[in-house]
Amino acid sequence: MSMNYRTLGKTGLDVSEIGYGAWGIGNTGWRGADDQESLKALHRSIELGLNFIDTALGYGDGHSEKLVGQVVRERSETIYVASKIPPKNGQWPAQAGVPSNEAFTAEHVISSTETSLRNLGLDVIDVQQFHVWSDEWVGQGDWLEGVQKLKEQGKIRHFGVSINDYQPANAIKLIESGVVDTVQVIYNIFEQTPEDELLPACLEHNVGVIVRVALDEGGLTGSITPETEFDEDDFRSRYFRGDRKREVYERVQKITQDLGIGNDEIAETALRYVLSHPAVSTVIPGMRSIRNVERNMKIGDGQGLPKEQIEKLKAHRWTRNFYS
Repeated sequence: MSMNYRTLGKTGLDVSEIGYGAWGIGNTGWRGADDQESLKALHRSIELGLNFIDTALGYGDGHSEKLVGQVVRERSETIYVASKIPPKNGQWPAQAGVPSNEAFTAEHVISSTETSLRNLGLDVIDVQQFHVWSDEWVGQGDWLEGVQKLKEQGKIRHFGVSINDYQPANAIKLIESGVVDTVQVIYNIFEQTPEDELLPACLEHNVGVIVRVALDEGGLTGSITPETEFDEDDFRSRYFRGDRKREVYERVQKITQDLGIGNDEIAETALRYVLSHPAVSTVIPGMRSIRNVERNMKIGDGQGLPKEQIEKLKAHRWTRNFYS
């Protein structure tokens, strides 16, 4: 098995189709993250060809960055690191009508990045992202001056944004402005909305696309049934609250019946669906165990889904927001 690499838009970086989503290893919101296990999983993913890790200052208040930096410094391979700047006002997601200087000032962009660099123990962040975004901020405030200064100083190579949950069109203006190199977005079999406007705009403007939540926080792994229980301090107990587990379970059954696949094939199908879109550069599942790493890394082999499966999956679009 060998990893396939794709160009991350105009950054020119060749990144592994499967990247590493490092939220879960920050020990915030997820139960059962063990640092030693996380470090082993990170090392194993790199051995299997992964070269792109996505972390954030907000993941465990720098804990995820520290683990990522430790691994990157120990490896001889070239590993690209993406991080994120939390909004100054602590508003997740960004709300309409809030001026940019309440969330991102040049000073906040620079000081957060310098904190991240210290956590990582690295001289440069390959892709520095805003952790939330509102298209109203294009041309507003001085955040862009902060980004440009960091680029000039060689502290960051490229600039991206993480688009608000389920608002994929809320970055089109930014993409058209030409100042952004990458976007990170929720995209999966249920959440197909990025295909309408966002992904075509990224293709047109050569903006790299980093896909998060490709497995719907576990909903598209085939492992969630109406009986599944989560610890109350695991955020999935809220995400899948009420009748949602049954709804997800029934929809997954429909997908497996429609495609004639087993329940154990749904996670692979979900990742391959996302990778079948030409705008997508990399998908970043959270992988906290070697078992998950080995299972997911096999999928980054450049093989998309057959056309007829993609067509069938279009019917399984499901517009909803389980974060709210």
